[in-house]
Formats: sequence, C-alpha cells, structure tokens
Amino acid sequence: MSLIVRSGVLGLLLAGIVAADRVLAENEGLDDLDRATELKLTYSTLTDLGEVIRLSESALKKGLDEDNTRFATQLLASTRVKRGSIIAETIVATRPVDPRWRQFRRVALEDLEKGVELDPNQPQALYRIAQLNLLPEGDSKRALEAVSEAIRLSEGEFTFRAKALTLRAELQEDADKKIADLDGAIRINPGDPAVLRLRGTAYAEQEKYDQALADFDTALQIDPKHAATHELRAKVLIELKRYDEAMAGLDKARELAPESVAPLVHQARIHGLKSDFKKALEVLNLANALQPADAAVLLLRASMYEELDDREKALADVDRVLELRPGLPLAMRFRVSLLAGSGEFDLAARQLEEIQKAEPEDPAIELQLALFYSAEKQYGKAIEKFSAVLQKQPQSAVALRGRADALLSMGRQSDAIADYQKALKIEPDDTGALNNLAWVLATSPDDKLRDGKRAIELATKACELTEYKAAHILSTLGAGCAETGDFETAMKWSEKAIKIGAEDQMEPLKKELESYKAKKPVRELLNEPAEPEKPEAKEPEKPKPKQPEKPKPKEPEKPEAKEPEKPKPKEPEKREAKEPEKPKPKAGEPEPSQPDKPKESPPKAPEPEKT
Repeated sequence: MSLIVRSGVLGLLLAGIVAADRVLAENEGLDDLDRATELKLTYSTLTDLGEVIRLSESALKKGLDEDNTRFATQLLASTRVKRGSIIAETIVATRPVDPRWRQFRRVALEDLEKGVELDPNQPQALYRIAQLNLLPEGDSKRALEAVSEAIRLSEGEFTFRAKALTLRAELQEDADKKIADLDGAIRINPGDPAVLRLRGTAYAEQEKYDQALADFDTALQIDPKHAATHELRAKVLIELKRYDEAMAGLDKARELAPESVAPLVHQARIHGLKSDFKKALEVLNLANALQPADAAVLLLRASMYEELDDREKALADVDRVLELRPGLPLAMRFRVSLLAGSGEFDLAARQLEEIQKAEPEDPAIELQLALFYSAEKQYGKAIEKFSAVLQKQPQSAVALRGRADALLSMGRQSDAIADYQKALKIEPDDTGALNNLAWVLATSPDDKLRDGKRAIELATKACELTEYKAAHILSTLGAGCAETGDFETAMKWSEKAIKIGAEDQMEPLKKELESYKAKKPVRELLNEPAEPEKPEAKEPEKPKPKQPEKPKPKEPEKPEAKEPEKPKPKEPEKREAKEPEKPKPKAGEPEPSQPDKPKESPPKAPEPEKT
C-alpha cells in the first residue's frame, strides 16, 4: 500500500476517533439520565421522585446532546410538577389539617414554579399554584395570574376549564367578574350544584336575592339532600324577611345535618329579628350543647343576653370566647361595649387601649376612647384623642361635637363654640350640639360670647326636633329668652320644663324659674377642672364557666365564614335610656356625648366556626 493511501486511511481513523470522543463528551450525563428515566417509570414514593430530580439535574449538568437535553428537561419539569402536585393534593385534602402545612406548601410551590419555568405549557400545574396561594398567607396576586394562565391554556379541556373558572371566581374582587367566571363554568357544566351554590352566594352578596334563590333552587333540584344549600337559601329568605319559609328550610338543614350548629344559629337570629330574645336563647343553648366551644354561638348568645339586660351572662360568654380565641377583635370590642353599658367606662377604656395597641391607626378606636375619657371626666385626654381623630377625619361630626363638649367642660367656651359650629355644618340636626351651643351662647359670663337671639334660634330648632318633649332643651330655650330680656317667655318655657321634667331635675329647674322671676338671666360659672385622679380600676373576678366534657362534633362543611364588621362608634345619645334627662349642663358640664355601643337589632350572627 502506498504511503499516500496509508496516510488517507489513518486520517479517516483519527477523524472517527475525534468524532466519537465529541459524542461521548456531549452525552457524559447519559448514564444519569437513563437511571432517572428508569426510576420515573417505577417510582413509588416522594423520595423516589426526589432522586429522579437529582439525577435529571446531574445529567444536564454533566452534559447531553440536544435531543437528550430536551428529553431531560421535560423529565425534570414533569417530575417537579408531579411531586408538587402530590404534596398540594395532600395539603388540600387532609383533614384535620396537618400543622406543618405551611412548610409543605413551600416545598410544593417551589416544585411547581420550577416545573412551570422549565415547561410553561402546564395548566394543571398553574391551577395547583393558584390553589396553594389561595390558602391563608398566600400570594393572591400570583394565584390570580396562575389560574388566568391556566384558563388561557385550557382551550378544549372543558372539564378542567370549568374548574379553573370556578377557582378564579373565588379570587375575583370585582363582583361582576366573579359572576362572569361562574357563568362560564355553568355554561360548560350546568349540572354542577357546587358552582350553582357559589353563584347563588355571589348574587346574595350583591343583594340580587331573586337570582340567588333561583340558583339555590336549581342546586336543590340536582342535590336535594345537601344541607348547606338549604341553609344558604334560608339566609336569603331571612334577608327578604320571609321568616317562616326560612325556618322551614333550616328545619330541613337540621334534619339532614343534625350535628351542625349553623341552622340553629340562623334560627336564633330569626327569633332575635322578631324580638323574641328568650326563644333565641333557647335555640342557642341547644347549639351550645352541641358545640360548647363554638365562638359564633357564644357571641350571638351574649348579644341576646345583652338585649335582655343580663350583662353579667353576656360578659361570661364573651370571656369564654376570649379564652378559646385570645385577642379576637370582635370579642374584645364586644367586651368593651358591655363594660361601657354597665357604666364601667374606666375599665372599658383600659380594654380599648389594649385593642388600640394592635390597631394603632384605627380612628374608630380613638374616637370611642375619647368618648370614654369624656364619660370619666378625663377631659384633657379626651380632647387629645378627639383631636387625633380630627387630624385623620376632619369632617367627623361626632369628634367635633365630643371635643366641643370636653372643651366646654373645661371652661374653654370660645373653643367649644367654634367646634359646635363646625359640627352643626356637618350634622345640622344634632339636637345635642344645638342645645349645648345654645346654652353657652345664652349663659356665658363672657359678654363677647353671648348671643341671645342666636341661642333662641338654635334652641327652638332643637325643641322642634324633639317635639318640645325634652325638659333640658326647654330649659335652654328659656335661658335664651331671658338673655334677650324676655323674662315672661323665659318663665313660660321654664314652667313647662318643670312640668315634664324628672324628679331629680326639679331643683336646678326651679332655681332657673326663680331667677327669671327676679328678672335675672342665668350665668354659667367658668371653671377649669383638673383631670380627676382615679384609682386603678380593678375588674371583679367572675367564676369561669366550666367547659362541658363532651367531644366536639365534626364542624360543618360550609363556605368560609365572614367575620362581622367591626363595631363603629355612632353618634351617641345624650343619655342612656334609663337615666333621667338633665335640665341643662351644670357648670362646666355640657350635655355629654355618651359613649354608646352601636348595635344591630339583633346583631347579625357570625357564621359557625369552620375547621
């Protein structure tokens, strides 16, 4: 063989060796990929899936050719999604909930997000990401993004698309968008009672009660033995004041779910709405026997006790709730209102101060505190709190009126007048502000502040609003007349005030009348009281109710309960209903803005607790 031929053959051999070496180098991770593929086909545990992930990542790191790289990436993505989905399903389906679920969620989300990053075309994985973020402390924004992308990728997958639309509806804050998603799900699967229930609930939240009832009725035609649907339907009937129909529906719910307290709670609410508080208590006692630790039952029963003026039992129920759920804002606020209703304003203020530590930016708490301080004659602290409220809500008539009262009580009449005038621009029919401003204009010892004519105008309006039936306002009208020199008319109103006034009003009213007979107008003394030094308030110890030694039945499967709205301070009445009316403000004491508990009649029941 010639030298030239031998050289050519050698060149070919060398080229083949180099090419083979290159192929081997490009597929150095092939062994790991083969092991990962085999294990994926035979896995039985999450540990096996973890090993598939490790081997796939190792194969990619060591090196693979283009086709094997593509295959390894798909294997890694599908395995990540598989493991994440298994963990997600465990979190969602396990009852009772595993206390480590937050840790599991982190692992599942990491797998699912990495899987979607490797292969974005995975609607099921995106659905799971949304589902996990819908749980407490999840990222609702990411949940909405993920499920929206899952819907976009699910064209033609009708069953899955309906499920994804239903999930997105739960995330929608806009009511119309929520309804639109549920409409889409129902068009795909009109026979799904769960989606009908969700849409009915959404309609009810929009106060579209006829549409809500239609959806609940259709759901019951499909599944007539679903207790929660009977209950949801009854709740709508309650809003429509169709109480007898609602009672019948709740009876059916109780028949189907005898261990559930929810129907009993709503039946008690109906009795409360009909002002039959004793009957409501009977029903709530049955509910409490079924589930002694249900906070919703205890809070509603406390409301009924309060309606019956049994604040001691109401306070015991609220205290029991706070034992079960320490720091529950609704219970703490209710406790404050009960203490205030019993005249324990100092204790109420101390409790509210504790609430304020957790909610320092809530002006409603600050306003209520200011009212309590005023009731305790701690006017300096009251003015400080009213002023803080007005910095955040300058148009708060309640805060303006309250600060004016406190200023007047401290003898700062000019500042009080300014606040009363601002309050009346916002709430022109506030009889308390009208009366107090009229009184200071009629009786101030400062000549520059008195304005008898204006006092008469204000007091007359207040008398008209109260139909001339409030002795202390008639007294103020008389003082205005006396300031203008019309003592005959002043005596007329003073005599009428004496005629309709309460027994403990007689002495100051009679003194006013004698003053008018002597042709002397009334003058309010100016004094600036110091802040009262109050001893540390101690709450009397109360026996704690014993919790019955009874196993707690399984909680009902219900839509997520909504916590009722926080009580908001409303503009309080001058006095409690049981207290006699005062003829006028005494020296330094205007007709006060009483702290009061805003109540529904009766309060709307919170939903029974859900595990």
